[in-house]
Amino acid sequence: MRAPAEPPAAPLEVELSPMRRRHVRDVLMIERRVYPRPWSAALFFSEIAQRSSRYYLVAHHRKHIVGYGGLMCQIDEGHITTLAVDPDSQHARIGSRILLALATEARRRGMASLALEVRVANWQAQRLYSWFGFRPVGIRKNYYSETGEDALVMYIDDVQTDAYASRLARIESAIDGR
Repeated sequence: MRAPAEPPAAPLEVELSPMRRRHVRDVLMIERRVYPRPWSAALFFSEIAQRSSRYYLVAHHRKHIVGYGGLMCQIDEGHITTLAVDPDSQHARIGSRILLALATEARRRGMASLALEVRVANWQAQRLYSWFGFRPVGIRKNYYSETGEDALVMYIDDVQTDAYASRLARIESAIDGR
């Protein structure tokens, strides 16, 4: 079995805050740079309005939004709906910080499991997700209709355990360089 990936060595100082309507314009600029079929402003507005079942964050660096992520909670399963970092700011642990915050929120909300889809060819993202304990559980054929790419479904089923809390604590220490 291959060891999970470790985060890169050069962190970028970021502050995380809840995504608000005023952030969506900047989020869309990243969205267009990262995804072949970006979400619309209306979709982001709809998602962030559903506060009881959604949790969206933005990462700020020197007052500029450099990343964002979202979590959907239904019954006891969390789903990472989106996670993106501006290409100019990638490999600086921003995605790790966002994913840590989303996983922590999933635990706080009592989610027993977490799921996500990732492009089969996106090895870097898969390594990040495996570090957080996600494991492959299936393939969604032609999931990304704009490119015809398959999605790898990844899953964690022990989010509420002490072992997972310890994993998140180790990740936080590694991200912070402690």
